Amino acid sequence: MIEMVLSKIKVDENRHEQLVVFREKDGNRFLPVVIGLPEIHAIKLKLGNVKPPRPMTHDLMFKIVQELGGKLQKVVIDKLENSTFHAKLYILREDGQEVVIDSRPSDSVAIALRAQVPVFVEEEILKTASVYEV
Repeated sequence: MIEMVLSKIKVDENRHEQLVVFREKDGNRFLPVVIGLPEIHAIKLKLGNVKPPRPMTHDLMFKIVQELGGKLQKVVIDKLENSTFHAKLYILREDGQEVVIDSRPSDSVAIALRAQVPVFVEEEILKTASVYEV
């Protein structure tokens, strides 16, 4: 697994797509991932340190994990199937058991930012879908 950092958010006006672009933490590969508008909004709110008056969905999900005694450890983008990325949330329970939950990368990233945990990508996905310039 390769640790990634959020490099930028891009909006492609021609294709009407929003992308989060990850950069390899200790390298020069980039991984662009198309995500939806609600998730872009959630990510931008967190990056801008905007605190809405009521919890947004990703804030709520993070708070539920915390209140149930869990701690998000990491996010792993672990599969690319039919041009769709898949991710997992790795949560450590109070009793020491690790729980792995299937998630969309966009939701995973929005929650990872709130928990301040790393995002990893499987090497095979980087070999297949990374680029060197975005």
